Amino acid sequence: WKIVAPRLRYFTEVFGDSLTLSDYFENRFEDKSGLLRLASALVVLIFFTVYTASGLAAGGKLFHQTFQIDYQWAVWLGAAVIVSYTFIGGFLAVSWTDFVQGSLMLLALLIAPVAIVSALGGLSEVWQVIETTDQALMSQTPDRISLIAPIEGLTWLGALSLLAWGFGYVGQPHILARFMACRDVATVAPARRIAMGWMVLALIGSMAVGFFGIAYFQSYPDAGWSVLQNDPEKVFILLSQTLFNPWVAGVLLAAILAAVMSTADSQLLVCSSVVTEDLYRRWIREDASQQELVWLGRLSVVALAILAAWIASEPDSGVLELVSYAWAGLGSAFGPVVVLSVLWKRMNKAGAFAGMLTGALVVI
Repeated sequence: WKIVAPRLRYFTEVFGDSLTLSDYFENRFEDKSGLLRLASALVVLIFFTVYTASGLAAGGKLFHQTFQIDYQWAVWLGAAVIVSYTFIGGFLAVSWTDFVQGSLMLLALLIAPVAIVSALGGLSEVWQVIETTDQALMSQTPDRISLIAPIEGLTWLGALSLLAWGFGYVGQPHILARFMACRDVATVAPARRIAMGWMVLALIGSMAVGFFGIAYFQSYPDAGWSVLQNDPEKVFILLSQTLFNPWVAGVLLAAILAAVMSTADSQLLVCSSVVTEDLYRRWIREDASQQELVWLGRLSVVALAILAAWIASEPDSGVLELVSYAWAGLGSAFGPVVVLSVLWKRMNKAGAFAGMLTGALVVI
């Protein structure tokens, strides 16, 4: 937000009113061959399809655990919901729904940890249970190691690799699209304060849910410990169902669906613009009408959602596993290119193409 966002917003105007990340790369590096546009489009389509699948997998787990719907049917149901309003409303619908969904997610992530602490009798009791759990973990007793693992054995390289997740943000097209869509450079500063305020609270809340959740399910194993041993990603779902009355739990579980939707719709929208602008209009029909592009974009949203749902329909699909693959691919392919493109005048199209290709292929 501080280094990339204002420069990227400025350069999207300076270099020919770029609408997509591929537009920006082509204009910034004066690439007449179209290779940069093609490479970036393929990277987006490959990794965003996997990324969207992670959201659909999360939605599938939500519906499966809450309503006992078959997991595969639950995935397809989630895909249908997301496609419907993305298909009709486009970028404006996604922006407004993201705001409402983000507010709901934040509320849920702040309420749940407080409820856990209250249910266990205070912070001191929570720490005491977690300390006991930690000792059990270090002794490697088989009934205690399924949720968290001891940090022993973590190398410096491993620690740096975990920190490197942060660098992935700079290469995420759906985040960069928000930078490029700011009204002007002046709006970046207030947007940064809002975004980072939300992010800090949301991530603290997320970690607190997982951390305090260990204490809760250690204290009340019958509440769902056996479920978490098979799938620890269901911790928030189980906490919502056991700690709150059904009306409040319904709102909190809707926050999970909001998290799924607010990410997946952005990714489908970016993929849609890639198909229409970067592939179809650039390589197939340069004089395509606006109406033709709109319908092609809608059809591509449907097609990509079907492919993502097919990937997610595997019952063993882990949300984090899918996210980490997509995040690494996009961050490695685009992150260095974007940073250098806004900071270094000597960055050129050969370097951009090499960096993009290397990053994507190494992850694959």
